[in-house]
Amino acid sequence: MSNGGRMPMSESVVAFTPRVALVEADENVASIIEVLQDQLALAREGKLRSLAVVSVTADGGAIGTQWSCKPSDVTTLIGKLTVLTHDLMSERQ
Repeated sequence: MSNGGRMPMSESVVAFTPRVALVEADENVASIIEVLQDQLALAREGKLRSLAVVSVTADGGAIGTQWSCKPSDVTTLIGKLTVLTHDLMSERQ
């Protein structure tokens, strides 16, 4: 019996309690969390149309970029992320 690809009614979803990783209080971690919370608040209020993020691992071994934006903003954001990524990489040396 097909129901359009949906799960059968007899199956249920089990919610797992999220686990919070224990992290020592750190000024850098607190700063990152504060920035993310500020951006989240602006997004919830509908005050953002684009957001770009550059992430650097704690050991400096990897740099990642992510963005969410209006299609007309994508070129500018990628350009800014590229410049910022190159700056971060040059600082590692």
